[in-house]
Amino acid sequence: MRKIRTATFVSLDGVMQAPGGPTEDPRGGFRHGGWVFPFFDEALGGLMDRAMGDDYDLLLGRCTYEIFSAFWPHQDDEIGRKFNAVNKYVAAGPDTPLDWAHSHRLEGDLAEAVRALKATEGRDLLIQGSGEVIHTLLANDLIDQLTVLTFPIVLGHGKRLFDDGSRPHAWTLVEGQTTPAGVVVGTYLRAGEVKTGSFADDEPSAVELARRERWADKA
Repeated sequence: MRKIRTATFVSLDGVMQAPGGPTEDPRGGFRHGGWVFPFFDEALGGLMDRAMGDDYDLLLGRCTYEIFSAFWPHQDDEIGRKFNAVNKYVAAGPDTPLDWAHSHRLEGDLAEAVRALKATEGRDLLIQGSGEVIHTLLANDLIDQLTVLTFPIVLGHGKRLFDDGSRPHAWTLVEGQTTPAGVVVGTYLRAGEVKTGSFADDEPSAVELARRERWADKA
């Protein structure tokens, strides 16, 4: 069975839109495209290579596929050669041409298509960008590993890594590093259901009981 993992650039407030450049994805009036560039150095490049790994196929949403397929086939570097050679599994309808070599369209319900793909033998499935794909797979508990590269900036608005549909789930930090520029890279594995507890007094005061009653009416 394949594992599904991500390697995602995010701001402190969770925005993942257009990290690569101003023209990458200006939809919704996003004005900060290219916010990763000032922080990218040799240290971050090494951590990104480690996060991506050596043995994977790509799992992409339509928008990220269109961005990548317009760029990577024209690059003759290590990442370009890798991306051009591996399989690309794409969540896109029939109106999106899949002209990039080794591209395969995922048909029907995305979660079911990915679940079936995950059950096959083969390389891990690495998600790059593709926020809507991540949202769907988190809602269906299909992602095994998250690598989140958090940049020390607040962008205020834009497409975010997590949305309200994400299934509650605990994650274990298995590796964490920080670059000299302040980028925090954390890799997390699924760790079961969310556990809770309470710091409340065993014998709450009358004021506290009254507060709970008031707030229960607003739940």
